[in-house]
Amino acid sequence: MRKGCPYGSHRVVEPEGLLPQPAWKIDNDMEIYDNEVLIDVEVLNVDSASFTQIEEKAGGDEARIAEIITGIVKDRGKHHNPVTGSGGMLIGRVGKIGPALEGKTPLKVGDRLATLVSLSLTPLRIDQIKKIHREIDQVEIEGKAILFESGIYAVLPEDLPQTLALAVLDVAGAAAQTAKLVRPGDKVVIIGAGGKSGLLCLHEARKRAGVTGQVIGVAPREASKKRAESTGYCDQVVIADAADALDVMKKVEEATDGAMADLTINCVNIPNTELSSILATRDGGQVYFFSMATSFTSAALGAEGVGKDLDMIIGNGYTRDHDQISLHIMRESPVLRQIFEELYT
Repeated sequence: MRKGCPYGSHRVVEPEGLLPQPAWKIDNDMEIYDNEVLIDVEVLNVDSASFTQIEEKAGGDEARIAEIITGIVKDRGKHHNPVTGSGGMLIGRVGKIGPALEGKTPLKVGDRLATLVSLSLTPLRIDQIKKIHREIDQVEIEGKAILFESGIYAVLPEDLPQTLALAVLDVAGAAAQTAKLVRPGDKVVIIGAGGKSGLLCLHEARKRAGVTGQVIGVAPREASKKRAESTGYCDQVVIADAADALDVMKKVEEATDGAMADLTINCVNIPNTELSSILATRDGGQVYFFSMATSFTSAALGAEGVGKDLDMIIGNGYTRDHDQISLHIMRESPVLRQIFEELYT
């Protein structure tokens, strides 16, 4: 049997010398190497920024959405959106385990799991798109995928519905990073507070900032505002276009009596929101860009251009135990579980 690199470099087709994520094209032949896991794929959870871009390009037509998704995978060997640079994650069952992993992994053939590594680096073959769930960015398929030796995953919990668990795990890094960043007494602004990752961040921000802290949500529409308010975790929710930096700054300034945010968390799925996050934050504060639509160039040069001295953190999709932290929120917060069940099951 062919021997593979733990990080999947053996699957890179072009350019040679890269790892699978930054590579343009990878090999999606489903004959496994000795250190790979073969997965029978059931559902793709396309990340929000990517699905929004694909849906807009398709004009909302589901047949065209399916065509774009299958075209990306055919061209690249993975679901790696060439516009947003992002992918998503998947649910499936373990079909085969390479012999080099014997004794190294607790996985068994037949286990149902969610991969916690991006589809932008996962060898994927789509045999058929069965159904598209536009409202939750999920696509039911028949197909196969490869999990590398270094790939992280979560065996799906039995006490949560599959689609609910997948929705939570897709953005697990956001809540876990929020738990690490927020300190007691902090003023925390969450842009995109009514969305999937934003709601989880509200929970952790309220929990960590405590009664002396302040949690402010920014939502684009009344429906998102009401959803964020219904959690009870916000001191205030304001409506603002996340791409309108001056309006966001003004509303945060009013909400904080001019103090501005100690920490701003950006959870939106649209571009051009970097300066809104920066201007909402005080000098010496932090901005956490969880959004996959973030431009590092715009953030770096934008902060320089407005003379803001702050720390900007790239939203790493992984932090230790992020899957357990985020799934626990569904068990700990009845109000969030109800919202997520209404939206994702």
